Amino acid sequence: MKLTLVMLVAFLVAIGILIAVHEFGHFWVARRLGFKVLRFSIGFGKPILLRRGRDGVEYALGAIPLGGYVKLADEREGPVAPADLARAFNRRPVWQRILVLVAGAGANFLFALLAYWILFMHGVPGVRPLVGTVRPDSVASHAGLLAGDELVAVGGRPVATREAAVLELLSQVVDDGRIVLAVRRGTSERELALIVPEERRRALTEPGAWSQGLGFAFSEPHLAPVLGAVVPDGAAAAAGLEPGDEVLSVDGRPVTEYLDFRSIVRGHPGATLLLEVRRGASHLSVPVVARATRDPNDGTLIGQIGVESAGRAAFPPEMLTLARFGPLAAAGSAAAATWSKSALTATFLWSMVTGHVSLKNVSGPISIAAYAGVSALEGPAAFLDFLAIISISLGVLNLLPIPILDGGQIAYQLAEGVSGRPLPERVQVLGQQLGIVLLILLMSLAFYNDVAWRFG
Repeated sequence: MKLTLVMLVAFLVAIGILIAVHEFGHFWVARRLGFKVLRFSIGFGKPILLRRGRDGVEYALGAIPLGGYVKLADEREGPVAPADLARAFNRRPVWQRILVLVAGAGANFLFALLAYWILFMHGVPGVRPLVGTVRPDSVASHAGLLAGDELVAVGGRPVATREAAVLELLSQVVDDGRIVLAVRRGTSERELALIVPEERRRALTEPGAWSQGLGFAFSEPHLAPVLGAVVPDGAAAAAGLEPGDEVLSVDGRPVTEYLDFRSIVRGHPGATLLLEVRRGASHLSVPVVARATRDPNDGTLIGQIGVESAGRAAFPPEMLTLARFGPLAAAGSAAAATWSKSALTATFLWSMVTGHVSLKNVSGPISIAAYAGVSALEGPAAFLDFLAIISISLGVLNLLPIPILDGGQIAYQLAEGVSGRPLPERVQVLGQQLGIVLLILLMSLAFYNDVAWRFG
């Protein structure tokens, strides 16, 4: 219940901030260029708060918090006072209209830039991309990747952290499936090429599928398989397991890492597992049924027995990195991060249209709320990083050439600029109807993915 409340509050705060940023971009540029602004609204529907400012603009908070708008005087939408005709949207120069339309997405990109600038000055922690395991007969093993290798560059771009490495790996998979790695092995560096067959590339773009698809995983810190908390009504408690028990093997397979133990349990939903445990000076054989449940992260069916680790996994200092810069250098790093993530988002969107990237990457409000809640619990820096990523996604999405979005309206203005006259009203109405249909389809896909992720 507490986590759900945190998710809801974090989601509403995140959406409120990002919508306000986006709409303020439209508002600020429109005011500076002399457009007549009638209303600035955060949220749709009937206003629950409404006041008129000294500038004559109505400021509103709508009942439906999933959007917002800036209403400008426009003769196509209603009568305009004679004194304001010169300031009506439809009478302003085309280039000014386009600037107003672009300004929303521009504000989102600027917000991300500012967020990353703050984060880089504060210090962005990371974990070195050190390879932990390589699965035999996999793409990674065929390329010659070994446990202990450290990724130095992916596709010619330096990577200092796991996050950076994963982003570049996905980018290369989407590109042509040939992933060129520069790895450090001991005191030398070498270049390896991972070749992903075309028929397997799309599956690798599903959320969290890259590791299994490429056949390697990053190194994890040591954590002994000792049980901590045991859920009273869980399968482990029913089988008689107690806090402090050390798991020695599962079905005869020796276990030395808690994460390996958890992985085995997760991989056997509904199965009865025979655990060999050490309790003080005694050794016990305990059969436990791994109850089948849905993973809250990706909705897959997993096994759980209701236990937690007695310790906390911690990377040794030599595995950690900290990217911290002065104001000027942080600005450059922030610009690079904003650009690379914007480009990757645009690439993924286009590749989804062409069928090269899984549509499961389209997330809806449930997924976003979950990520918002998790990042909020991790602290202000993590939440700010989350806001930056979502702000970039919002900016890119709004520039799509869908008539109901800013990108579609920009296309209308460009067409008018080329032809010298507005598009016929019938064409505009048809475009709006098509845009609504496309938006409904996109929202339906997002909700479907959310439901599939949550309930399988």
